[in-house]
Amino acid sequence: MLLIGCDFSSAPTRRKTIVVATGALAPDSKSVRLHELHRFATLDAWSEWLAAQPAWIGGFDFPFSLPRELVEHLGWPTDWPELIAHYAALERSEIRRLFAAFCAARPVGGKFAHRGSDGPAGASPSMKWVNPPVAYMLHAGVPRLMAAGACFPGLHMGPASERVALEAYPGLLARELVGRASYKSDDRARQNEARRAARAELLARLGRGNSRLGLSVDLAPAHETLLIDDATGDALDALLCLVQAAWAAREGAPRFGLPEGTDPLEGWIVSA
Repeated sequence: MLLIGCDFSSAPTRRKTIVVATGALAPDSKSVRLHELHRFATLDAWSEWLAAQPAWIGGFDFPFSLPRELVEHLGWPTDWPELIAHYAALERSEIRRLFAAFCAARPVGGKFAHRGSDGPAGASPSMKWVNPPVAYMLHAGVPRLMAAGACFPGLHMGPASERVALEAYPGLLARELVGRASYKSDDRARQNEARRAARAELLARLGRGNSRLGLSVDLAPAHETLLIDDATGDALDALLCLVQAAWAAREGAPRFGLPEGTDPLEGWIVSA
């Protein structure tokens, strides 16, 4: 089974691409081998590539849903496929207006609504439209995964599919391996030796399998160099998502490691 880890952008360009790491579990299911790193400068190129792969289990670094509290407040559908259809039909400017109004009416320190998995994963609320704009990533990414024929454990399995999409979060695994050490930056002025050293250490610990997921990572030397040299951390984040997807694949259908009782509107971040 092809495994996928995806570092996503809602507005990719040639300079800031979507990065997809592909790989496979070893026969003993104790390690994952990185095969290739793909880069996509457009959303269409990314979604067409996904649709062309006959079978995969993927971990994608963007939210798959919104907080139930927010959805109910706005009077939006509480059935997940209907919610996504409604959300996809909105313009980003309208999303920003509605979410900003929701936040403005709430007290300082509690502006955003959260999903159940945000706390355990240490993830940003999925309704944030800036820093990072994960609400726009949901808007751009999930409908394209649906169009590629994916099923969504914990949210919507739909017709039988050999393409399994899981919400991943590389920061969850990175913090387990190197704590709060910063290992990446899109700002060239902050792309320093300390962050490069953190990437090297993160890779070393991945190679030894030093995480609760119990998976080591097998890399070709050329990939190791590329991952350390990528100061944005995008390629490394794709690899972290690949490891989370590999863990889910080892846990197996139908839940792929997601906990029982997951809210079928909010979903869950894999391995949180």
